[in-house]
Amino acid sequence: MHTNHSIIHELETAFGKPALAVQQTKDAIPTLWVERNEARAVLRHLKTGVDRPYRTLYDLTAIDERMRSNRPDQPVSDFTLVYHLLSYERNEDVRIKVPLTGDLPSLPSITDLWEAADWYEREVWDMFGIKFDGHPHLKRILMPPTWQGHPLRKDHPARATEMGPFRLPDEKELAEQTALQFKPEDWGMQLGTEDSDFLFLNIGPQHPGTHGLLRFILQLDGEEIVNSVVDIGYHHRGAEKMGERQSWHTFIPYTDRIDYFGGVMNNLAYCLAVEKLAGIDVPDRAKVIRVMLSELFRIQSHLVWYGTFAQDVGSLSPVFYMFTDRERVFDIIEAICGGRMHPEWFRIGGVSADLPKGWDSLVRNFLKYLPPRLKEYDSIVMQNRIFKARTIGIGKYTLNDAIEWGVTGPGLRACGFDWDFRKKRPYSGYENFEFDIPVAVHGDSYDRGVVRIEEIRQSLRIVEQCVNNMPSGPYKSSHPLTTPPLKERTMHDIETLINHFLSVSWGPVIPPGEAHFGIEATKGNNGYYLVSDGSTVSYRTRIRTPSFAHMQMVPKISKGLMIADLMAILGSIDFVLADLDR
Repeated sequence: MHTNHSIIHELETAFGKPALAVQQTKDAIPTLWVERNEARAVLRHLKTGVDRPYRTLYDLTAIDERMRSNRPDQPVSDFTLVYHLLSYERNEDVRIKVPLTGDLPSLPSITDLWEAADWYEREVWDMFGIKFDGHPHLKRILMPPTWQGHPLRKDHPARATEMGPFRLPDEKELAEQTALQFKPEDWGMQLGTEDSDFLFLNIGPQHPGTHGLLRFILQLDGEEIVNSVVDIGYHHRGAEKMGERQSWHTFIPYTDRIDYFGGVMNNLAYCLAVEKLAGIDVPDRAKVIRVMLSELFRIQSHLVWYGTFAQDVGSLSPVFYMFTDRERVFDIIEAICGGRMHPEWFRIGGVSADLPKGWDSLVRNFLKYLPPRLKEYDSIVMQNRIFKARTIGIGKYTLNDAIEWGVTGPGLRACGFDWDFRKKRPYSGYENFEFDIPVAVHGDSYDRGVVRIEEIRQSLRIVEQCVNNMPSGPYKSSHPLTTPPLKERTMHDIETLINHFLSVSWGPVIPPGEAHFGIEATKGNNGYYLVSDGSTVSYRTRIRTPSFAHMQMVPKISKGLMIADLMAILGSIDFVLADLDR
């Protein structure tokens, strides 16, 4: 992975060395600087002009460089636009950086190259004020329409105490309500023709089928969905901004609240990125503990999805059974971590504490309990003829669609593609475990369910191997940047006590650099892209979430279907609003 940088030579051959500058990064992803007027051509070439092309726009974000002090081998710029592309054929990423100057920079949109660029470019405009010329709907996406400023700029306040009180006089409240009114013509929608009179229907932002605050505006011909717009951002809490104000260590609890069903799996992606930056090697015991807890959280997350998916299409009983089983997982999590849904238990360099006495018997009992329950659930849900009628052939997309839109996880494997980051890019010792990659064929709502249910069984296999082969040794690295440091060193002398106090209160000083790490999370690939300026806090924290990519595809796969089908599609995607909005 990322060892063969032939793509750099291919681009140099196509565009010449003067147009490109290569940057060395801690994650070893090929990173190239490209001038603004060359960016589109280079991106187009990477997608269509090279052998084994980079067909997936994995992420698109920006960095406000104006307060950064450690910028070795980088062009002078006020902002940097960062394109992250993925090639499944090469099993390789490439990062294209574009330096931009000025207070309100702009460059051409790439929505004609990747449809998935739509939301990413809107987010960059919303957060940084970088304009994309030619974008069809360059509007705010996470912040309210009337918001002043661009929150991820360094001169924007990071805390509520740095801003004035949020009080709405009557005229301001009216302006806010007016700004939320949907205008079909702004989105290229017709109000009606001589032959048909379209109806516009709001679903949400408060609706049980959206699992939180999420708004759909549907253009209907009868009950058929002609077009739709997804209005997101109601759960936006500034997670990336908080990642740039908290210390490296104290941001860990905030990650739990991104995919709030993923628990410590959120910690894992973040800690792996920090450890990559810091050069920390995690002990084998800590790796296996992390894998075991992550797979337990995958099981409970999938159980929540299973029950609510059945409920979304009209079957009420399964959600009570599966939430009860989920509590059994939380009993194990609580016994080990002390917390249940948000244990925030992983640490930079390992885990918070060693496993308690009796942990293995709790896990073994659960491993015996769940398989027969899953078999029963298959009979009452997946084999139910009404459930099948509501989901088979609904919300279908092809493998090419999935790759183009950045779909990862079960949604990608439901198209017949056996790609799992735990297998293709093993991390935390996953290469030592035996498990299969569940796949399906049709890429519809039913097959997305088939994949997730089999993933529960494969996670049980992994957890069983963890119990049977738990290595001995330390649960935390002895690296000096491990946070908090090992407790036994604290009382050695006054210097070690001071070091421990500073490491806990201020956090470690991570060397300058940048690194990305993505994992196979509960809903797809969750990645953290971190930039260090040699400080106790992250200079730039970018959180790439699967729900953002997946939800953007909903208008495409729901077009021509019925309103009720939209509920089945949303249930099959398994999204979380905090994962979507951050």
